[in-house]
This record gives sequence, C-alpha cells and structure tokens, in this order.
Amino acid sequence: MHIRPLSEDDIAAFKALRLLAIADAPFAVSPTAQEEAAQTPDEIRKKIAPNAGQIVLGAFADDQLIAIAGLRREALSQLAHKATLWGVFVHPEWRAQGLARQLFTHIKQRAESIGVLQLHLSVNAENHRAKALYTSLGFTTYGVEPRCMQVNGRFYDEEHMCLRLE
Repeated sequence: MHIRPLSEDDIAAFKALRLLAIADAPFAVSPTAQEEAAQTPDEIRKKIAPNAGQIVLGAFADDQLIAIAGLRREALSQLAHKATLWGVFVHPEWRAQGLARQLFTHIKQRAESIGVLQLHLSVNAENHRAKALYTSLGFTTYGVEPRCMQVNGRFYDEEHMCLRLE
C-alpha cells in the first residue's frame, strides 16, 4: 500500500470511489450519485489537481485506489491559516486497517508544511465511526448545524470539528 497525491491519471478511479462512497453512506456525502456521476473529467480534474491551495491524497493497493482524503486551504489571506479536510473515504473491504489515520497523517504534514494552523471538517452527527476517528486524532466539536442535509426525505445534522495544529 502506498499513499500519493492524485493526478489526472486517477480521474476515473476517483470518480468510481466517490460513487462507492455515496452508495455506502448517502447521508455522509453531499452530492447525490446522479450529481457525482454527472461531473465531467474536467470538473474532477479541477477538484483533484494539486496546487498551492488543495491536494487530494489516495491510498493505493497495487494500482487500485482504495482510500481518499482531501485538503482545501482557504484562499483569502485573512483566512489562509485554516484548511478543510474533506472527502475522507476508505473502501469497505479495506477498513479497520488504519488507512484513514495514515491518510490523515499525510494530510496533516502537508497542511503544516504550507503554514496551516487549523484544520476543519464536517461530519454527519450520526456517523459515530467517523466521529470517533476524528476525536482520536484530536479534533473537537465546535458546533452542530441542524438539518444540514436531507436524504430521501430525512434530515441529518452535521457536526463541525476543528483541530489546532500550532
């Protein structure tokens, strides 16, 4: 298993893994399967292309993309000390092996290397497995957005969490 930034060559694998994430937990991913499937290769390229403000890391077993996590830094100078961790997903067959934790270690190192002082994320309030992971990594909840997402007529709250890096 190895971890590296995603590139243009990973567009199809990224899209497939995102669609699996939506099928696995539609209450934990904002776009619907139809919205994700409709994204063009160019839209995905922009989403995953590494630059000064963002990176998407992938964990690979041989050549198969099995886990992803993204980091997006705020662009405005007065907000540039913050970044958002997003899109964390591990293929169900590869869970409970520490992949999300390994991806986070790489994301955190990247964030620190570009001067980020604070990481933010949002997680479905009912996603206890993800919340336990984030808490174990040092994130704390600073607020709850009620009825953040509506899936199949049901509303879900979302917890906003933060980790100070300094």
